Formats: sequence, C-alpha cells, structure tokens
Amino acid sequence: MSSLAAKCAFEAIKLYMSKQEATHEKRGKIVLATVKGDIHDIGKNIVKILLENYNFQVIDLGKSVEPALVAEAVQNEQALLVGLSALMTTTVPYMEETIHLLREKTPCCRVMVGGAVLTQEYAAKIGADFYSKDAMGGVRYANELFATS
Repeated sequence: MSSLAAKCAFEAIKLYMSKQEATHEKRGKIVLATVKGDIHDIGKNIVKILLENYNFQVIDLGKSVEPALVAEAVQNEQALLVGLSALMTTTVPYMEETIHLLREKTPCCRVMVGGAVLTQEYAAKIGADFYSKDAMGGVRYANELFATS
C-alpha cells in the first residue's frame, strides 16, 4: 500500500511541476530503468522526479527491464546517461549484464547505479561510471555530465 501511495504522490508532484514549468529547454536525455527481475521502483521514481525537476528529459523504462531493452532505448533516444536501479541482491547480476551490453552497443553512454544492495566497490566492480547512495547524488552527477557535454 505504501508503494501505491508513493506512486500517487509522484503523479501529483509531476502534475504540479508540469504546470509550473514554463518554456524551459531540456538539458539532456536520461534513460532510467529498474533492472530485470526487480519490481521495486520507488527509488528510481524519486530519481526521475528530481531529474525532471532539474529539467532533464527522462525516458523511464519502468521495472524489471531486460538489458536489451535498455540498450535499444539508449540507441533510439541517443541518451548520454543511463540510471539503473536494483533493490534485490538476486537482480544485481542483471545490472552487470546491462552495463556490459551498454558498453558494447553504446560506448559513449555513461551509467549511474543505485539501490539498497549496492556499494561503491560493487558498482566499480560491475563497470558503472557512477554510484550514489541517494537520489540527489544522481542529480549532481547528471548536472556535471551534461555541463561538460
């Protein structure tokens, strides 16, 4: 029930923010996904709301997303940044698989990761460019990345 309440709150915030948004130019495209096998997306949704608040164009692929779908979206959207989320230890291998596929198919794309089961050390081990323990860390990274691109 708390997940449903959070989802409703996110929709209300998004509606409010879209009404407040004037004619701001989008700063860059970011693909977000919760990795294959993981249905927990509250953290990803918080990151999405914050990124949109900072005027990034977010392509949200949802939860339990196949690695190939992430790579395809990055190619189609020409996104420079992907955010991957995992809450369950059993799904983290799919995060690594997704990162390897992205390196093969879209080598210029950067990957940020987050989730309760991740650490900086593990994120480095699976090839992520950036790890954050909180949503604002992802926003700061996106700001830095798009300021230099």
